[in-house]
Amino acid sequence: MLICDVCDKFKLEGVLVNSVHLGDGNVNTTYLVTLNAHGKNNKYVLQKINKYVFKNPRLLMKNVVEVTNHIRRKLSIDGNSFTTLRFLPTKNGLSYFIDENNDFWRVYKYIDNAVCLDCTDDLKIIKEAGIALGRFQNLLDDFDTNLLSETIKNFHNTKVRFDDLMESVHKDAYKRKNNVLEEICYIQDHYCYASYYLDLHKNGRIPLRVTHNDTKFNNVLFDKETKKALAVIDLDTVMSGFMAYDFGDAVRSICATSNEDEENKEKIGFDLNKYEAFTSGFLSQISNKLVKGEGETLYIAPFIVTIELASRFLKDYLDGDVYFKSSKKDHNLIRAKNQILLSKVIFNNLFEMKKIIRKYVK
Repeated sequence: MLICDVCDKFKLEGVLVNSVHLGDGNVNTTYLVTLNAHGKNNKYVLQKINKYVFKNPRLLMKNVVEVTNHIRRKLSIDGNSFTTLRFLPTKNGLSYFIDENNDFWRVYKYIDNAVCLDCTDDLKIIKEAGIALGRFQNLLDDFDTNLLSETIKNFHNTKVRFDDLMESVHKDAYKRKNNVLEEICYIQDHYCYASYYLDLHKNGRIPLRVTHNDTKFNNVLFDKETKKALAVIDLDTVMSGFMAYDFGDAVRSICATSNEDEENKEKIGFDLNKYEAFTSGFLSQISNKLVKGEGETLYIAPFIVTIELASRFLKDYLDGDVYFKSSKKDHNLIRAKNQILLSKVIFNNLFEMKKIIRKYVK
């Protein structure tokens, strides 16, 4: 379906004058579209939701609309400069449009003067990212998690992720298992960590919260000029979960010294200065909302999240590269190996990471 025809289904101001592919996300297909109304250009983000990843886009959109509306209401009271995504309705009043191929499309307003960064060495910006993600948690602290649907079952259930990997190992549908025996053994050797947060929850030590579940650094928008955090984006995986996974994934993304698909293994490392900058920002916003002892459980989250992601990349490699977008040969295998190497580096830093957490927990 033509982009102009999709845009015409939504309540947008103006006539389409331009559309460009936006970003390099692993899942959805995204466009920046410009419409002109009476000489003024209005920009919107148009996305086609990946139905392979998100089996029920209706529930996904219900989640993101509920959460963004809640944040917007809270911000209107607080008078905060922080913002959130604003999804625009179709002419039929829905938050999505379904085309003739049964593809789901949605539109939200483009946030002006904003930029997302893949990485930075600026500790002030890293602290801002921590503030943004901590504020996201704070703003949703009073949101009823029962209102959220599980759009990807067991998304951050590390035990299930490990079990799913082993099922793919057993099937070996693309005869790739023998290429990754060392990596498979590494995941198996760390199975004891898989239920860490589930067990804490079962024992009443940590609560379920609204979680973003994909807190990569480039999912925080910053003001182009001031570099202050403006918003947390890419909310498709917002569900009920454990805050530790949001913290851990952000740390994994921000404090790693290389990209996920870096081919020079010598570049793969972990920056404790970045870790402290992010942690100080994050806990400054949410520490007073944590239950007793919850904060001190965060230190091991980056390690658990990293080996969980390694298992996901490895499973996708074994399954024929059907989940994550890949742009080169063995892309998911490279990603998996890098996450395993990163997890080893993180593990060696856990003592210092725990000390830093204790420094900022109130």
